Amino acid sequence: MAAKLRTYAPIAMPVLALIAVVATYHRYLSTGVAILVGAILIGAVLSAVHHAEVVAHRVGEPLGSIVLAVAVTVIEVGLIITLMLAGGSGTETLARDTAFAAVMITCNGIVGLSLFLGSLKHGLPRFNREGTGAALSVVATLAGAALVLPAFTTGASGGRFTGVQLAFVAVIALALWLAFVSTQTGRHRDFFLPIKPPSDARLDSTDSGDHADPPTNRATIVSLVLLVVSLLSVVQLGHAVQPNIESGLAAAGIPSTFVGVVIAFIVLLPEGIAASRAALGNRLQTSLNLGYGSAIASIGLTIPAIAVASIWLDGPLVLGLGPVQLVLLALTLLVSVLTVAPGRSTRLQGIIHLIILAAFVFLAISP
Repeated sequence: MAAKLRTYAPIAMPVLALIAVVATYHRYLSTGVAILVGAILIGAVLSAVHHAEVVAHRVGEPLGSIVLAVAVTVIEVGLIITLMLAGGSGTETLARDTAFAAVMITCNGIVGLSLFLGSLKHGLPRFNREGTGAALSVVATLAGAALVLPAFTTGASGGRFTGVQLAFVAVIALALWLAFVSTQTGRHRDFFLPIKPPSDARLDSTDSGDHADPPTNRATIVSLVLLVVSLLSVVQLGHAVQPNIESGLAAAGIPSTFVGVVIAFIVLLPEGIAASRAALGNRLQTSLNLGYGSAIASIGLTIPAIAVASIWLDGPLVLGLGPVQLVLLALTLLVSVLTVAPGRSTRLQGIIHLIILAAFVFLAISP
């Protein structure tokens, strides 16, 4: 029964999500219906990443991690733009809040959980510090340019860029992402491949997926079509449940800026699952590729997309981080450097990153 569910759910969920899109189009949802739609939305996200994994398996590593990161970022950008077009409180900071939350979740949540699980099961798993360090440096540069600089520039007030500044940052963000992808798939591809375990290392059942035969062309095309359907459905369903999320946060006394955190957690949930499975299978490098690659894509693709969308979006676009967020970002980058430098993982490193993530979530709820 469970095997059949795993086989048919990724196919049925995009269809169910599409039906939900039609049924909820331009309608206000009751609480019960909103919860049901939210469950379908999460199922569609998981389905989207499943089909992205099928395509990724076809193209191989590290292209596979790039496919997953781009798929997740498309969902993120679509939700941000859709919610910003809908208006409401907090939409002027939605892009900033979501991008920053993505950085914190990937660099502390996904990376921290992967480090903890990997070291818990495999002792001192090793990773390639050259490639991981390069990815971390791109994350730091993108976060600094897109989220830190607008808090200090004087061309526009309130943590905003001027039009020229926003265009410049969008260009360099996209250029950095392209440069990273070129490095990851080109001459220095080996820096991002998992370090081979010793010949006597114990094989783990969670790693069996790596040795499976690649999907056929037909299966890949079907997954590509279902991936597109899932992505479009997620964007529209996110728009449908937006009023319910905002009213729920208001009733709980949580700031409206927490919507960005909710979006980031939803879209990055599948990445976290995939990274955890890789860490348990003694493929920590794949986990780090997913974590840092998603952070790079979240800023390197989101900021250019939002910059283009700002042409027709009404209202200001605030990207500059506040003092508390700046401290958390600086702490994350400092700890990440110390984590990457040795090229091996311990449980303590994972716990530290997870505690920083917990502090971020707590301060987002109670600033």
